[in-house]
Amino acid sequence: MKSGPTYKVSFKRKREQKTDYKKRLAFLKSGEYRFITRISNNLVRCQVISYEVNGDKTIVSITSNDLKKLGWNYSLKSTPAIYLTALLLAKKLKEKNITKVIFDTGLRNYKSKSKIYAALKAIVDFGIICPHDPKAFPNDDRINGLHIDNFLKNNISKKFEEIKNSLLK
Repeated sequence: MKSGPTYKVSFKRKREQKTDYKKRLAFLKSGEYRFITRISNNLVRCQVISYEVNGDKTIVSITSNDLKKLGWNYSLKSTPAIYLTALLLAKKLKEKNITKVIFDTGLRNYKSKSKIYAALKAIVDFGIICPHDPKAFPNDDRINGLHIDNFLKNNISKKFEEIKNSLLK
């Protein structure tokens, strides 16, 4: 007769659907930095993280609140804000001589052309090497904020261009 439980309890983070361990292992085996973008209710957080034995180490972290210092007075989780946040992160990556990253979306499966891929486009536009499919990028009109200008009659696209040009210098 058997004794003990007849099943094995999986890891807590797997049960809570917070970590895909197969995907994480593949990222860690590559030895590259992971570029992570997370969208919350209020803002966007972009990070570059490296693996270490004692735990992951955050190399660079930026939130869309940092755009306020550059004069951005609009939504902090819109497509243009995501692009500018990732562009600011890419600028800091160049200062730290990091030229290659892997885009990590976590457990969520995002549809092609969704706003999270605006962050990936910003990284690629700045010259950081990151494997990608250009079909996933949102349209340039959405990234520039023209869809918001047409709806709200604001000048978001002008402010977007100002900040983008200042970051690309």
